[in-house]
Amino acid sequence: MKKGIIGLFTVSAIGMSASAQQLDLPGLQQLEEVVVSDSRFELRREFSGKTVIRIGPEELKRNQGRTVAELITTKSGLEIPGSRGRQGEVLGVFARGGRGRQVLILVDGLRVSDPSSFSQEYDLRLLDLSNIESIEIIKGATSTLYGANAAAAVISITTKKGAAEPVAGHFFSGIGTNQSAGDQNYNLADFTNNARIQGKIKGFSYSVGTGNRYSNGLSSLSTPTNEEDPFSAIHTDFRFGFRVSKELELAVYGNQAKLNSAYDESFGMEDASYRFRSDQNRIGLSSGFAYKPGEVHVNMAYTDFRSENISNFPGTFSGYQYVFDLYHKYTIDDSLHTLLGLNYTKDNTRFSEIKTFSLTDPYANLVYVSDFGLNVNTGARLSLHSEYGGHWVYSFNPSFTVPTEKGYLKGIASFSTAFISPSLTQLFGEFGANAALQPESNRTFEMGLEVSEREKLRASALYFNRREEDFVYFDNSAFRYMNAENTITAQGVEVEFQWTPLAALAVQSNYTFTERRGDNAIRLPKHSINSELGYTFSDKTYASVNYMLKSARKDTDFNTLTDVDLDPYSLLGCYISHELLPSRLRLFLDVSNILNAQFTEVLGFTTRGRNMRVGLQLDF
Repeated sequence: MKKGIIGLFTVSAIGMSASAQQLDLPGLQQLEEVVVSDSRFELRREFSGKTVIRIGPEELKRNQGRTVAELITTKSGLEIPGSRGRQGEVLGVFARGGRGRQVLILVDGLRVSDPSSFSQEYDLRLLDLSNIESIEIIKGATSTLYGANAAAAVISITTKKGAAEPVAGHFFSGIGTNQSAGDQNYNLADFTNNARIQGKIKGFSYSVGTGNRYSNGLSSLSTPTNEEDPFSAIHTDFRFGFRVSKELELAVYGNQAKLNSAYDESFGMEDASYRFRSDQNRIGLSSGFAYKPGEVHVNMAYTDFRSENISNFPGTFSGYQYVFDLYHKYTIDDSLHTLLGLNYTKDNTRFSEIKTFSLTDPYANLVYVSDFGLNVNTGARLSLHSEYGGHWVYSFNPSFTVPTEKGYLKGIASFSTAFISPSLTQLFGEFGANAALQPESNRTFEMGLEVSEREKLRASALYFNRREEDFVYFDNSAFRYMNAENTITAQGVEVEFQWTPLAALAVQSNYTFTERRGDNAIRLPKHSINSELGYTFSDKTYASVNYMLKSARKDTDFNTLTDVDLDPYSLLGCYISHELLPSRLRLFLDVSNILNAQFTEVLGFTTRGRNMRVGLQLDF
């Protein structure tokens, strides 16, 4: 097995395995993509000072039936422990050696985070892939543009807005197995269904969708009895847009998500009839006014969270979040892009009494694109926190692009800071709260190179170094949240490679080295590889092979409070799709963990063995 891992590592390192990012013209649109999230301006990638990861419509289409977490964790610098286990597990995004609360999730440009949760993270299980148009991932501290908690990465999700024609529909249905490596019973136990109607009639656009996920067959914990723990999720969403005039556009949107997940007793590692239920309701309004050199945007959303834990330690949790964002973009001579904004966030949670805090953030950003290769993205934000007063964060991100015969060579560097507030639960909750907690501070430095031959190749290598002060952690001996006295550092290297040697063949691979010092760095592999090779056999048939490697990691046995070593593991999968009706009806087969590898992702929790999923997508 080790020889096989080393061999595949070597193949990946020289770029001979990866994936097609676009089905029709593999790699072409991906290599020429426009990025938005690192500056809020639509800029060609060669003018961006970040290595932004973009997941576009075709890649999303080929991953329907999977979860958002399964897709995100294949990208460089990102790890989501539990995403390869039973669907109902609680997921947190680790980026560049950071923890979940250091990653900010945006939906249509606005932050989403659950103020009633312990660390104020957003539950990725509430997101449904069928409602997503694209995902952009910006790694590094970006608090200047997006505010608190944007310390290790920002995951910006854009939902579907509507089709160009008056009426269009999308239907998806998938069915598959859900089994561990030790119990290959091939029972059908995983079901996904989605339906969406959308369109555009003159100045009115609409999109309405619903879907459900259900899985069973796996126990939450690896116990001798392996009692099954089912998971279900239902979502509904809508969006209505209005083109009031050539300059003004308005939209109202909303979504609802309901989760119901069984789970076991992790203290003592025993089967139990526990349940976790969660409801999210979100309503929002967005508007944009465009004039020749600029744009004004006003976005706002209200989200209500309610959850219930049914166990030996039962509890109900409720809270809401209100977010308002006003910003003005202005472009001067196509070279100077300026942005001024004001962001307001209010978090509310009900404990024995209602607790609230708010953030009022004025911010400014400037992007300079020269005609001689120099590009600069810089900005500052003043975070006015109701509990902690004012905190400045800033960023400076220069890059230099040298045109080549077929593309460009770009050098990038960045220095940025971030502000991370303790959650309401950590400050005022009923489980180890500490009102004397101080906010975390975070600074990130990175530098790297990117080379591109526009229609053939893009490769990048980047070094990052992050420093955390006053890290908030739970002290088991004192049974309360505390600020760490020591400094925590994380550094690493990210290498990404995309190549389209033939019109029908696309390869992509990424490698991440991460080293975290200052704590026990549980569940963080030092070495991680994700690779795919995709081939378009014809206008109707596409296939890909994917490979993933995770090196040895540590995890904590919370019953003995000791760390244990987890073995490295590698997984191999494949995907094939065939269109019965061009651009209308597509059938697919997805096989994960082909070699049925047994592995541990989170100590004591079940992981999936070889599984198969078949399905169809119908568009009209």
